Amino acid sequence: MIKTALISVSNKENIVDFARQLSKLGVRIISTGNTAKLLKKNKINVTLVSEITEFPEMLDGRLKSIHPNIFAGILADRKNKKHINELKKLKINPIDLIVINFYPFEEAVKNNSKLNKIIENIDVGGPALVRAAAKNYQNVLVIVDKNDYNDVIEKIRNKKISDDFKAKLASKAFSYTARYETIINNYFNSITKNNFPDILNLTFKKIQNLRYGENPHQSASFYRDVFINESCVSTAKQLQGKELSFNNILDIDAAFELVKDFEKPTAAVIKHTNPCGVASAETIESAYKKAHETDPMAAFGSIVALNKNCNSATAKLMKSLFIEVVICTKFEKGALEILKEKKNLRLLEAVNVKKQKIGYDLKKVKGGILLQTDNWPEISEKNLKIVTKRKPTKEEINALLFAYKVNKHVKSNSIVLAKDNVTVGIGAGQMSRVDAVKLAVMKSEGKCNASVMSSDAFFPFRDGIDEAAKAGITAIIQPCGSIRDEEVIEAANQYNMAMVFTGIRLFRH
Repeated sequence: MIKTALISVSNKENIVDFARQLSKLGVRIISTGNTAKLLKKNKINVTLVSEITEFPEMLDGRLKSIHPNIFAGILADRKNKKHINELKKLKINPIDLIVINFYPFEEAVKNNSKLNKIIENIDVGGPALVRAAAKNYQNVLVIVDKNDYNDVIEKIRNKKISDDFKAKLASKAFSYTARYETIINNYFNSITKNNFPDILNLTFKKIQNLRYGENPHQSASFYRDVFINESCVSTAKQLQGKELSFNNILDIDAAFELVKDFEKPTAAVIKHTNPCGVASAETIESAYKKAHETDPMAAFGSIVALNKNCNSATAKLMKSLFIEVVICTKFEKGALEILKEKKNLRLLEAVNVKKQKIGYDLKKVKGGILLQTDNWPEISEKNLKIVTKRKPTKEEINALLFAYKVNKHVKSNSIVLAKDNVTVGIGAGQMSRVDAVKLAVMKSEGKCNASVMSSDAFFPFRDGIDEAAKAGITAIIQPCGSIRDEEVIEAANQYNMAMVFTGIRLFRH
C-alpha cells in the first residue's frame, strides 16, 4: 500500500498531474520548497518537509530533507518488527514513495555558468534520498524518471506492484545517481586538468537500440557521451531512411570526422571505415563527384559525408547511385526533394562542424579500455622538413598536405595517393608498407602518374619508394624515424622525387 509520498523535483514537467492522481488515490504528499509551492498553487494538499522534521529549511536551501524523521521513514524495513517499533516509539511515519530529480548540474556546466552557480547545482539531499529509497526498494517505490509516472499510477490504482517492477525502478535510480556523480566528477577533473585520473568514471546515455551488432547474431545499442559538444554521428539528426545499423554508425563516424578536418568544400566516400575517395573543391558538388570517381566500384553501398550543405546539384549526382547514408551540415530544400525519392536512403544533418579543442579516443579491449587524447598537431608548409635534393613544388606541397590529412583517417598500414586535392588511390590496412603502396597504385587504375604519396608511418625499406617511382609518383610525405631513413632518402634522390618529413605518425588501428 502506498500511503505517503515525498516529492521534490527540479524538473517539474508533468509533476502536478502526477501529484493530483496520487492525491485522488488517497496518498499523503510531503514536499519541499518550490515543488510544494507549485503543488499548493494547483490546489493539491501538501505537507511541508519542515513540518515532518520540525526544523526549518536553511543555508539558502542547502539543507532541507536530511533528517532522521525523513530518512528513518524511508529506510525502515516493513518486515522488521524492531524497525517498525522504533518508528512508532519516535512517532515517525513510513514513506512509501519517493519522487526525485536532481538540481540541473549538467545544464549549468553546458551553459558555461560561473563556478558559484555550478557549485550550487550540486544536489546533496536528492541523491541521498534516492539512494536510501533504492536500497529499501522492496518497501519503497523510487521514481527518478517522469516517463514512469503514468505506469506507477496505474499500478498503484490496480494494486499490482510486483517485486520485479520495484527492482527495475531501483536499478534506474542507482543509474541516475551514478550518472550524476560521474558528471560532477568529470567536471572537477576538467577544471583541475586531471586528464587521466587513477579512477576513470564514464557515463553514456542510450540513443537507441539497434537491430543487431556488427553481425546479425549480435545484439547492440548506441550510446552518447553526455559531454560531447560538437557535431558528430552521436548528435546528428536523422531526417529519413531506415534505422541506422551498428556498422552504419561506425562508417558515418569515420566519414564525418574526416571531412571535419577540411575548411574547403570536401566530400568523403567511406566503406568499412576506410575512405574509397576524398576530394576538396570550390563547390561541394564538384568535391563529391571527384571523391566518387576515385574508386566508383568500391563506392557501391557507401557512406557519404559532406562538410557543407548538400545542394540540388550534389543530390542529382547521388540519385542514381546505391548509397547507404549521407551526412552533411544541412540538406537544402531542393536536395531533400530529390533524395526523398530514395526512401531507404538514410539522411543525417549535423549543423555545426566545429571540433572540440581537446577530445578523447576510447578503445575497448577484453577486460579494459584504452584512453588517449584525440588532438592532432596542425601541419602546414612551415612544419615540413625537406630532406631530398629536389624541393617540392607549390602544387606538390598542397597535394602533400591534403594527402596527409586524409591519411589520418585511413586504417594502418596506409598509403594515400593524391593530386589536385583529390585522392587517386588508397591502400589501407596492409600488414606491410610496400603492399600498401602496391594496393594504392593498383586501386588508382593508372591515375597515379604525377601524384604525391602520404605514408602514415616511416618506410622500413626503400622498396616502397621503388614501387612509387614505377607508378610515376613525384613527392612523398612521411613521419621519418626508420633506421634506414638515409637509404630511403637516397632512393628518392635517385628518382628525382621530393620528400618531406613531418615527425608525426598517423597510425589508426
